Amino acid sequence: MRADYKSGFVTLIGRPNVGKSTLMNYLIGQKIAITSNKPQTTRNRIQTVLTTEKGQIVFVDTPGIHKAKNKLGEYMVNVAERTLNEVDVVLWLVEPTTFIGAGEQHIVQQLKKVNTPVVLVINKVDSVKKEDVLPCIAKYSEIFDFADIVPVSARTGDNTEELLKVIMKYLPYGPQFYDEDTVTDQPERQIVAEIIREKGTNRRQVLKGWTDKYTWHDIGSSFLPSDLLAAILCAQMDRYDEIMDKRMAIWNTYQEQLKPLEDAGKLRRAIIPDYVQHNGHMYNIVLPSDQIRTRLVDELKKRDIMAYICYVPLHSAPMGQKLGNRPEDCPVTEEYGARVLRLPLY
Repeated sequence: MRADYKSGFVTLIGRPNVGKSTLMNYLIGQKIAITSNKPQTTRNRIQTVLTTEKGQIVFVDTPGIHKAKNKLGEYMVNVAERTLNEVDVVLWLVEPTTFIGAGEQHIVQQLKKVNTPVVLVINKVDSVKKEDVLPCIAKYSEIFDFADIVPVSARTGDNTEELLKVIMKYLPYGPQFYDEDTVTDQPERQIVAEIIREKGTNRRQVLKGWTDKYTWHDIGSSFLPSDLLAAILCAQMDRYDEIMDKRMAIWNTYQEQLKPLEDAGKLRRAIIPDYVQHNGHMYNIVLPSDQIRTRLVDELKKRDIMAYICYVPLHSAPMGQKLGNRPEDCPVTEEYGARVLRLPLY
């Protein structure tokens, strides 16, 4: 190993959908992280490795840094922010605009807490005129003291070689962390799963106007929700704590009010071990017999209350029997399956 060989870790940060995964994929030359026109599609800290004659760069791709609105958001933000103190270089990706909003201001506050060199990468310069990039550089220079500023296009690869030179400038001298042939430390199955989530088509390129032919490129499926469902989910996530408080209040009411019936041997309530923290997803009771369960369901229906017979043992279900299972194969499961009733949580 040469004495002047460099190696280190580089993280890509920025607002959701700014092009971090696209840039990383271009630099590596393979599709490792999922790219989509929907933000927050990079859920894992995907590490990719670029090895050259001069050094080895280990890229850490993280979810976008943003203000968290709930516990899930807090987790994803913490993953991204923690990385800032664990790497040798931070690449902050932004779009070529002079508008600096609350999201960018939030990132600036996070960057001021670390001593890691920060390189401003102005991505998507192919979408604007060259003279429009200079005002963007000037505007961002006013809010933070960057180690370097590099305009690039992750889509076309424009000026990415210069970006690699800048990264190498700030890496420490040292040996390789990975073998020369290593591209990523992620399992192959995880990479394939990420790509499948994109549905296997070039839909994003069509929507962006980069091509006029919508076609199938790889295997995939519709795991991403529609825009309407995503909007509904977003509204629910914004009210996550409020919704969970109401759900838990109903769950706890069931648990408290049904205790006298359990003491009288009329039913068995939900059992939650002391070491478990649950989310009130459902509330089930176990009744003495199938006949009592049927009578209770009928009585609840008369009062416009819908209780669900939610558990049918898989081995006795139609598909289970097609696969050669028999109803009597699991007698204990069947016995409980005939007595379980799910109460509504509205």
